[in-house]
Amino acid sequence: MGLSRAGEWKVQWANQWEPSRSKQDAYQCYVSHFPSTNAVNIDIAEVNNNPEKYPIPNHTLLVGGFPCQDYSVASTGAKGIQGKKGVLWWEIEKLLRRKRPPFVLLENVDRLLKSPSKQRGRDFGVMLACFRDLGYNVEWRVINAADYGFPQRRRRIFIFAYHNSTNHYSNISKERDIDNYIVNEGFFNKEFPIEEVVLSDNCILDDELIDISNNFSYQFFECGILLNKTIRTYKITPKSVPAKTLSEILEKDVDERFYLSDDLDKWEYMKGAKAEPRKSSTGHEYMYREGALAFPDPIDMPSRTMLTSESSKNRSTHVVRDSQTNRLRVLTPIECERLNGFDDNWTDTGMSEKFRYFCMGNALVVGLIERMGRRLNIIFENEQERLSEIAMTSDKKIR
Repeated sequence: MGLSRAGEWKVQWANQWEPSRSKQDAYQCYVSHFPSTNAVNIDIAEVNNNPEKYPIPNHTLLVGGFPCQDYSVASTGAKGIQGKKGVLWWEIEKLLRRKRPPFVLLENVDRLLKSPSKQRGRDFGVMLACFRDLGYNVEWRVINAADYGFPQRRRRIFIFAYHNSTNHYSNISKERDIDNYIVNEGFFNKEFPIEEVVLSDNCILDDELIDISNNFSYQFFECGILLNKTIRTYKITPKSVPAKTLSEILEKDVDERFYLSDDLDKWEYMKGAKAEPRKSSTGHEYMYREGALAFPDPIDMPSRTMLTSESSKNRSTHVVRDSQTNRLRVLTPIECERLNGFDDNWTDTGMSEKFRYFCMGNALVVGLIERMGRRLNIIFENEQERLSEIAMTSDKKIR
């Protein structure tokens, strides 16, 4: 959606599969809005294991989102290096080996930079090493949508990789002041400017992948670049602009079923501060503590991050005071779509109302990708000859 708003983008191929659901609502929503796309509704692992049965066309940009899991690797003898738990990342890595697209744009939750808790930064280090070994350079940025005018405080890490065969890499590799480039001219920071660099650091990523998995630990900041084998990372202050408020996306004349009934005590308990004794499954007693959340949510500022549990009676579910009735209610599906920048009723494609909330809890803020798409348009203009060659070449074998 974001790329389509940014210009004339043609999606060559798409994959969407929900392994735990018999009804593939997200896939149906996608194909209803993009019917001309060759969209596949099967496990991506099956696609990668059967390249002749499931051919993927050459493409200039690979985009995707994937779960934040454990990306540790293990040596498997003649089979080489294999991922243990970060299943979808390793399928993306296989696609990169198979097709070598010149550009990649990925998204994840921002805790990726600090996972796992017992070896901070290892998972992201493994990812960067995979890109390095495939000839890619990487820029990343954690972006809070509300810092740049959007009505939701939603933090996500975006990862932009470009192959060393591109003109883009050639131009960057000639930069004498990489710090100045990444802070002022980098892929993300041109569209999402930085006020100041608070702290910076660098290191060399030259170990083998298995050694990185076993031993690497590093404090990645929210902005950075991997150029060849050098990591530069920056703790920054964003140059923020006033954001839309929650009140600006609220509907009028909301249906009665969205209003809270007579269980306000339960809502107040869930939202309130807690300091109470509890007992674990093993019988261990401990004091459970939890801070209070605003109840109701203030509507004169951007909303909190929307989660997939938004449809349920849950501590994290938004509750607002309706400006027309002065009564408390939850957000509607349309309001959740608006928080992410989708058109009204984008998810009204036959799925249940509960899953409409779930989809928006998983979604990105569309306007962020639209800005990145505009930046990509400029980069691609400088790659026309190279990209034309890619479109004409045959499929590469998995190596």
